[in-house]
Amino acid sequence: MKEFEDHFSRRAGTYVRYRPTYPEELYSYLASISPHRQVAWDCGTGNGQAALGLAGHFDRVVATDASQEQIALAHPHDRVTYRVARSEASGLEARSVALVTVAVAVHWFDLDQFYSEVRRVLTPHGVIAVWCYSLPAINPEIDAILKRYFREILSDDWPERFRYVRDQYRTLPFPFESLPAPKLTMETVWDLNDVFGFLQSWSGTVAYEKRNGHNPIELIRSDLNEAWGDAGERLLLWKLFMRVGRV
Repeated sequence: MKEFEDHFSRRAGTYVRYRPTYPEELYSYLASISPHRQVAWDCGTGNGQAALGLAGHFDRVVATDASQEQIALAHPHDRVTYRVARSEASGLEARSVALVTVAVAVHWFDLDQFYSEVRRVLTPHGVIAVWCYSLPAINPEIDAILKRYFREILSDDWPERFRYVRDQYRTLPFPFESLPAPKLTMETVWDLNDVFGFLQSWSGTVAYEKRNGHNPIELIRSDLNEAWGDAGERLLLWKLFMRVGRV
């Protein structure tokens, strides 16, 4: 079994706080295409954000993550059962789950083993949905700074499999019957400190700081401060990129 690559436990608290919220339309769509609404499995749940959204549509949600630190910070819900478990060993019964979801995490998994587990636990005609999101769109000047940070400053510090996120999951191996996915956008209203917190939670930021001994955010802080100006809070728009399939 491949060793678990833990990119987030050290900053689990930061990761929980600085994440945009997925739209309700996402969960409504996934529920509408599921063969039943008894059990959903949210794998790589992190702070449980997607699991909580699914709980509004499913009788029970099993939310797993390989990181004990992430699970410890997840928000409780009476329909959500949290477990520390790896993606390839969910502990779920065979053919017991209508829907499997992975929010911005499947690129870290051993895909062959995870997909084998998905086929084992899904009921006939069950659905798997995985998604990631883009950099936020704020305004052209701010967007250019964030792109430079993401693509240039951190270029040597993203794990190899992060290329799937850069490709918006278009190149992600996905051996299922593809289903059409809606085009969805998240909206958040953040101040500049929230943006800095979001950047600090990135695995690339953590890797750069470990490799170079200083925080890479300092390389863009003054430019971002100037571009942000005195606006206080700003609207951020985030595109979701989904792959949806049926077994």
